[in-house]
Amino acid sequence: MAIRVYNTMTRTKEAFVPRDPDKVAMYVCGPTVYNHIHIGNARTFLTFDIIRRYLAWRGFDVTFVQNVTDVDDKIIKRAAEEGVPAAEVAETYTAAFRSAMEALGIEKPSRQPLATQTIPQMIGMVERLIATGHAYVVDGDVYFSVRSFPGYGKLSGRDIDDLESGARVEVDERKQDPLDFALWKSAKPGEPRWPSPWGEGRPGWHLECSVMSEEELGLPFDIHGGASDLIFPHHENELAQSEAATGTPFVKYWLHGGLLQVNAEKMSKSLGNFMLLKDVLEVYPAPIVRLFMMQTHYRSPLEFSTDRLDEARTAYERIAGPLRDLEIAKRSRARERAGDTESSGVWVTRLAKAIEDSKGRFTEEMDDDFNTAGALAAVFGLVREMNAFIWEGPGIGAHGENLPLLERAAAAIKEPLDVLGIEIEARPTRVSEYPPEVLQLAQDYAGYAGTDGAEAVNALRKARDVARSERNWAMADSMRDRLQDLGFIVEDKPDGTHITYGR
Repeated sequence: MAIRVYNTMTRTKEAFVPRDPDKVAMYVCGPTVYNHIHIGNARTFLTFDIIRRYLAWRGFDVTFVQNVTDVDDKIIKRAAEEGVPAAEVAETYTAAFRSAMEALGIEKPSRQPLATQTIPQMIGMVERLIATGHAYVVDGDVYFSVRSFPGYGKLSGRDIDDLESGARVEVDERKQDPLDFALWKSAKPGEPRWPSPWGEGRPGWHLECSVMSEEELGLPFDIHGGASDLIFPHHENELAQSEAATGTPFVKYWLHGGLLQVNAEKMSKSLGNFMLLKDVLEVYPAPIVRLFMMQTHYRSPLEFSTDRLDEARTAYERIAGPLRDLEIAKRSRARERAGDTESSGVWVTRLAKAIEDSKGRFTEEMDDDFNTAGALAAVFGLVREMNAFIWEGPGIGAHGENLPLLERAAAAIKEPLDVLGIEIEARPTRVSEYPPEVLQLAQDYAGYAGTDGAEAVNALRKARDVARSERNWAMADSMRDRLQDLGFIVEDKPDGTHITYGR
């Protein structure tokens, strides 16, 4: 099955055919480094980290370029507030950004150019635009003439006659049209500046990405990514100035991620409803944050809450459970029962099929516009089957004959999670790691008199299934509550009670 991606330009899913058969050239807008990034910013960077990882897993040689905007109005403002040079602010928060990305498990870009290192190339593009009549100079500032480019609005689907000045469009009476945007800004006192044919100044925000992407990848490159709030005006302006300057198509596929929301509002610093990524990671480990974000398709809005992060923590433990339980099964489940040959054969066939189905479904879902929610569902399906095999089925068997199959299942769970960058702590839970109180709990509810923590948990699972079958809800709820008090995760599934230790 071919990979299909949703192209913002055409508003349809298209077969992904890169310009070079085995290579992908990919550019994603990076941070403006004036502050620590918030969890909403992180969603965008995580989205394209996953896309990059998956394309590499599918056999493509991916060149991933992400810029850093280290000169900007916001950086200049922050520097003035702190009484330090703008370059110092940019350096501080560039380092903080890179540290945050590493903490979230995001792979380093193939190349990460800085805006301040690409000034000569930016001046060159402005000169081309002036020479071809797409830009004009006013008192040391240079503006792009939006109406000189007939295709303006094709990415965002907006009619130029209906547009008004937007979020990053400065209202300036000197402009020929209110929608014209700055390519070069003349320097004000105390601001960073570089010499140019129009006087000392600095580049406009939109110009940076056009120049850096062309410089690093050539045109047209395969994927341009970013958050959906960049479609207009940023990406629309990038496209216009690049194609006007080069006469060449800019990008083959435009991919845009949905926004993180709080109470149905965009998470942003201006609204004051944000949480910094570094603060979230102090409470929730990176694999849980990644899992939380992947449970929603990347193009859809994602509602942020600590409750949902807690749910992701539970989901993480649900995955880790059978991987940890495999070691327990090697020791205690084999002693408990061997299972009759006919019944074991049914279980073996069922798990072997689940392994193959999971692999196929994972690829199918990810091929469909990188549907991580569906891909994770495939993983969870195999997790359920492995759990059932260990706790309901034959386990490893009387002589360990099922061990290779269980290890295949574990590998089939880990591989897609590795592709998604979710590291599972699958260190087997030892009996000594269970709280000792679980032995007394098993004696109280199930009459278990042994000393093996794993056997105690299994006895409690069976006793709770009996209580539920007899509609003794008070006892079933009491067992659940006391197990949860000890740190266990108790889930009611169609095949019975599932118990994992959350630690």
